[in-house]
Parts: sequence; C-alpha cells; structure tokens
Amino acid sequence: MALDISVIVLTYNEEDTIKECLESVFPWAKEIIVVDSGSSDQTLSIVRRFTDKIFVHPFENFAQQRNWAQDNLAIANEWVFHLDADERVSRELALELADIFLGKLEADGFMMPRKTIFREKFIRFGGHYPVYQLRLFKKSKGRSELRMYDQNYIVEGKVMMLKGAIINVIEPDLRIWRKKHRRWAELEAKEVILNKGRILNIGLLGNPIERRNWLRYKLYYEMPIFVRVFFYFFYRLFLKFGFLDGWRGLVFHFWQGLWYRLQVDLKILKLNILYHNQGI
Repeated sequence: MALDISVIVLTYNEEDTIKECLESVFPWAKEIIVVDSGSSDQTLSIVRRFTDKIFVHPFENFAQQRNWAQDNLAIANEWVFHLDADERVSRELALELADIFLGKLEADGFMMPRKTIFREKFIRFGGHYPVYQLRLFKKSKGRSELRMYDQNYIVEGKVMMLKGAIINVIEPDLRIWRKKHRRWAELEAKEVILNKGRILNIGLLGNPIERRNWLRYKLYYEMPIFVRVFFYFFYRLFLKFGFLDGWRGLVFHFWQGLWYRLQVDLKILKLNILYHNQGI
C-alpha cells in the first residue's frame, strides 16, 4: 500500500546512483518528484522508469532548490520526504514509515539516522554514525534553512526520531569525490564567513541537529584556523575510534575528516583576504 508521502529528489548527472535511490522509494511512496538541474547523461531516461513528474530548474544551491520545489510545484501530499540522489531508504526505515503512516500520526516531522557506505564499507565509527537528518515533514510546517552548504530543515511543531536509516553511498571515484568536495568547501567557507552569526537551529542542549550545529559553529570554528583541522582528525580517528573502520575507513576519515577540512580552511583564508581587500 502506497503511503501519503511525496518524495522529492534533486538530480544533476546522477546516472550512477539514481536508479537505486528511486528503487528504494518506488514501492511505498505515493508520489515521486524529481527536480533536475540540466543533466546531460542518462539520468532522466532512468528517472522516467519510475515517475513522469520531472521538472527542470536552474540550480543555485540545495536549500533554494528544495524550497523552490515546495513553493512552486503541485505536490499531491501534505507529507514530503527530501532525499539526495546518492541516498536510499533502508528496508527498516520503509517498514517503520508504513507502521507510522498506516496508524495515527502524532508528529509534524521525523528525524532519522544516516548510514554512510564508502566502497561497500559501513562507516560505523569516527563520530559518523548515527548522524541524524530531518527529512520527512508536513510541507506546511517545514522548509530548508537558507544556507549555502549543509542545510538542515526547520519544522514548526513536534519532531520525532526514527530508528530506520537513510543509506548514503559515497562516490568511490576519488577524482570525482575531490571535485565535488572542492566545490562544497568553497560553499562552506562562504557560509562560515558570511552567515555563521545567523545560523538557526543551534543549541548544545537541543536535538541532534542543533547539537551538531553548536559543535561546528560555536566550538570547531572558534578554534585557530588549520590547528582545528588536525585536532578534528585526531578526534575522529582516535577519540571516536575511527581506526576501527579498517583501511577503507582510514581512507574515508582521511579524505573527509582531514583533506576536506583543510580545503575549507584554505578557502576561508583566501576569502578573508579577498573580502578584506574589497572592504567587505
């Protein structure tokens, strides 16, 4: 039985991942909506096997793209589930959603853990699991924060936590991975410089997303530039037992916990110099 949920997926040249993503929601989602940013590969031909609700809209950032979808598309259901093209809904989460939506709904949004898979390895340690995401909510109650990178969703009302997970499959080709993360590093650097003081949804004693925001913006980014990068890598690898993820985990924690963080700090340094010279 299909659940009264509209799944919204953003795409741009996702031919390697979109099939598995849509297969994970097709059996139970009453509506699947794909918002594409001009894919030039086989993404849309794959999408058409699952839905004809395909819309093309120029990409600015993830937050604006998702809010545009909620504000401008004729979404059939009150409940929306935002999913990335490289993510899948686990069988456990699908069954949990069925139990909830076939019963009495007592929340306005749901938060769920995300599992990261890197080269067929579940990254269990290093503080990388569970990382909670708020992705399912009433469209009249929630929307994305207007952030350039790593946006969260803010819901007015009661939010409950689920046990079933979203599965995030990381790109195994490190060349593509580096290209994407250099772009994301610049967005995060701009977010830190321009918007750090305006971050919403933050608090050490709040929910997992609010605590994560507090640790990032009130602790990590208050530490000396570059020093914090090596502290964070040490914290992930040893204090959070990242070494227990094996050699594939070591590769992942190095690239995501050290290399990427260095890229962000390099971008912050360059942007600070640029903005200073421009009098910003």
